[in-house]
Amino acid sequence: MRKKQRSAAVAAIAPAAIFGAVFSFSCGLAVAAQRPNVLFLVSDDLNNSLGCYGHPLVKSPNIDKLARRGVRFQHAYCQFPLCGPSRNSMLTGLYPNSTGILANQQVFRQTVPSHHSLPQAFRLQGYFAGRIGKLYHYNVPRSIGTNGHDDPGSWELELNPAGCDRMEEEPHIFTLTPGQFGGTLSWYASPKSDPYHTDGMLAADAEWVLERCARQKDRPFFLAVGFYRPHTPYVAPKRYFESYPESEMPVVQGVKEDQADLPPPALGSYKKEQDKLTDELRRQAIQAYFASITFVDAQVGRVLDALERLGLAENTIVVFTSDHGYHLGEHGLWQKLSLFEESARVPLIIAAPGVSQGGAANAPVGLIDVYPTLAELCGVKAPGNLQGQSLTAMLKDPAAAGRGWALSQVTRGGKENRFFGYTLRTSRWRYTEWADGQKGRELYDHEADPRELTNLAADPSEAETVEELSRKLREAVKTTFPPSGKTPELLPDLWAPDLTGP
Repeated sequence: MRKKQRSAAVAAIAPAAIFGAVFSFSCGLAVAAQRPNVLFLVSDDLNNSLGCYGHPLVKSPNIDKLARRGVRFQHAYCQFPLCGPSRNSMLTGLYPNSTGILANQQVFRQTVPSHHSLPQAFRLQGYFAGRIGKLYHYNVPRSIGTNGHDDPGSWELELNPAGCDRMEEEPHIFTLTPGQFGGTLSWYASPKSDPYHTDGMLAADAEWVLERCARQKDRPFFLAVGFYRPHTPYVAPKRYFESYPESEMPVVQGVKEDQADLPPPALGSYKKEQDKLTDELRRQAIQAYFASITFVDAQVGRVLDALERLGLAENTIVVFTSDHGYHLGEHGLWQKLSLFEESARVPLIIAAPGVSQGGAANAPVGLIDVYPTLAELCGVKAPGNLQGQSLTAMLKDPAAAGRGWALSQVTRGGKENRFFGYTLRTSRWRYTEWADGQKGRELYDHEADPRELTNLAADPSEAETVEELSRKLREAVKTTFPPSGKTPELLPDLWAPDLTGP
């Protein structure tokens, strides 16, 4: 017992000493204290099932409160609905065709090693940059508690707690595929309370860091907190499950009729394990997913409360988003990697000093736009090759139009026969081409068909619309490449993190 107490004391002292060292180091770049701080909150695999986005069942009071403080982007989209490519794109401000990251377990330092990431740009301008949890790709749950596929050049402080969901409860988790938890549907209503779970520990660590940030008046901060839920396995305290009676969980109907007019690649993310799903299991999975969202919302609330309590809220830009959307049975699909609305769309909320409060911006935007937006808001010099647009005009006036579209992409096939699918989302339409249209097209009118149930691509009455959107999509795709016109290749001989995890 005495040894355990001594170890705990050392663990408590060491982070404080480390924090003091990295926070006081300013590289000779004195920064005025009035420069805004950034609190960057990212949830994992979260779709738009939130109260502030109109979901009739999900309880998300803290995220809803944040939305009332800032601007809610109604039509925000990831650039690649898979964790690694999406996060690398968001954190570099480059499309996946320019990062070269088109799969998980890769980092942009292997393709564009000299590029400055979003937090790195802030560091170079004198900001303290810290990460808690998952910002770049991690193998969930295996990499929880490690640095995963992180980029050390982005941060001065990295905290990687691991809770009961990682360390203790694996034997109790239900999974469709025995022995697998991260890439398969899996869930567990834990008997343990919030502080014992990884995301609860992330919130506690965020409080701890913010308390120290509040004492340091000479450097602004860029603090990123990456929550793991609602990524599978959907593990959350049991009380959150109890908020969603299993019998009331909605099960998607009419799947076969919906799939009848779809080209095969549109359903390419379907997993054979889903054949095991019964309606009872579907309801349990949805219950667990919703419970995990409300659990994350509680942790977000704890971090935002600390920001208020410490007097930091008035000079801090808060961003809340996710890496991509998520299917819960729509079109017969689960999880991600499709180009439908459920998979490509993400929540994006930005609350900042002097911006519109409670506004809803309807113009399509992308996660690629976050980097130039934060750089402009904070007066941080950004790389000249960023490919997104700044959203500052929409933050002042949510009715501003912006570029008018958002582009997302995925890959299909194996290494030898890989092809791309691209989708263009405008205010009214979603238009998708698979292999430049050779393997199929899709067209959905969101004014009449927000669930994307009727593919109009072959409708003669929409031929002009298809032609126009095809031209726009191809023009947009051209902008996603670097000046060379070629996607950079992966260079494994360069520095790369351990890709195996424990």
